[in-house]
Amino acid sequence: MIKMKNVFILVLLVANPMLLTAQEPTQKAEKSFEQAAESVQQQLGESVAELNKLREQIAAEKVPLSQKADELESELIEVRLEYQKATRLLDSRTLDLNNMRNEIKSRQQEATYLTNNLFGEYIRNFESRLHIAEIQRYREPLEAAKLALENSSLSEREIYKAQTELISVSLERLHDALGGTRFDGKAVDSSGLVKPGTFVMIGPAAIFLSNDGENIGTVQQRLGSLEPAVIPYEDERDIVAAREVIATGKGRFPLDTTLGNAHVIESTKQTLWEHIQKGGPVMVPILVMAGAALLVAIYKWFSLAFVQKPSSKQLSSLLQAVSARDEKDIIKKAGAIKGPIGKMLATGVQHIKEPTELIEEVMFEIVLSTRLRLQRLLPFIAISAASAPLLGLLGTVTGIINTFKLITVFGSGDVKTLSGGISEALITTEFGLIVAIPSLLLHAFLSRKAKSIIDEMEKAAVAIINQITKTRHEHKTPVAQSSK
Repeated sequence: MIKMKNVFILVLLVANPMLLTAQEPTQKAEKSFEQAAESVQQQLGESVAELNKLREQIAAEKVPLSQKADELESELIEVRLEYQKATRLLDSRTLDLNNMRNEIKSRQQEATYLTNNLFGEYIRNFESRLHIAEIQRYREPLEAAKLALENSSLSEREIYKAQTELISVSLERLHDALGGTRFDGKAVDSSGLVKPGTFVMIGPAAIFLSNDGENIGTVQQRLGSLEPAVIPYEDERDIVAAREVIATGKGRFPLDTTLGNAHVIESTKQTLWEHIQKGGPVMVPILVMAGAALLVAIYKWFSLAFVQKPSSKQLSSLLQAVSARDEKDIIKKAGAIKGPIGKMLATGVQHIKEPTELIEEVMFEIVLSTRLRLQRLLPFIAISAASAPLLGLLGTVTGIINTFKLITVFGSGDVKTLSGGISEALITTEFGLIVAIPSLLLHAFLSRKAKSIIDEMEKAAVAIINQITKTRHEHKTPVAQSSK
């Protein structure tokens, strides 16, 4: 305000002489100037006084305002600290809330996994490990636990309760299995009738006594049946002991150490003829081929075993006779040798005066005829060894085809129904290999035996040819020397 007034006065001082100059004479102007100066001086004094007053007022008000500003600044700092504290607290609460949400989500996932997976797997394992006699006893808690997840009207707590009740039942079962337990139930007797009675279980073993007292024995599961089956005892002592245990809960428990496997194994035993019959129609050519190959092998073995071979002494004696050029002695000693080798040598010495090439051809002809005779019927054994696995493979294919036909009609649930086709597929392959392997070995043995005879003939033929050639050379040399 003071500065604006001063500026205004200065403007008036500058503008006033110009106005005076334009309207009045110089004297009036001077007088007006003095008056204006006095007015300005007065106004300036007032302004200065007012300025001092304002300064005093400002000075008087500055201290409390500074104090108030300091107080406000302190309050602001405190408010900022409180804000920072509240912000940190809010962040901490937000972090805790997020952690809590994650923890709740994790616990929900654990509860879901526990309910849907672990408990479900436990229920399946518990049911699979139950003895066939216990299924009736634990059917209700099992069904309640299995159907709890599928029942949409139940809460999570009720589902969890139904599942944990089964765990309690399984713990009680474990306690009962250690000390033995008795409970009522129904079982199928040997005639196929379902009869009520009492079960006694100790560990994995169970026995049953019907209420009428007629059926007593071990309890097992029959294939394709969900009811326990009673296998009667054959020994009277076992029957008496079982009755005492079931009636009083004390006594000797007639335990089957194989847990019923002995009965199962006994029922699967079959004679060789029954086993062959399961192979189907392909077994006929396999068995025929096996019999024929065996007969041929026996015949060839006897025929080859009785082939006579010359001794080394006889061969040496013949070679000495050839060296001495005694034709009668040579024919005599060659005729004394029996068997195909003797026949070959006898034929050869009959042409001893002929060229050696002719003697070789004559003896080689005997070797060829003997080889054909010795190897006769051996290819049939080789054919049997090669054909038997193919027939077994044919039986395998037909058995599998029959199996798929049965699957089409009855489905794949009944394994016993499918066992016929599977047995045919496997048994034919089994007998095909049983025929093929011995046939292959017999063919190799007989072929080697026949080849050994041929080798002996070739060895004897080479020996006699060499001796004839050597003898002829020795008798020609002195003649050539005397002519010189």
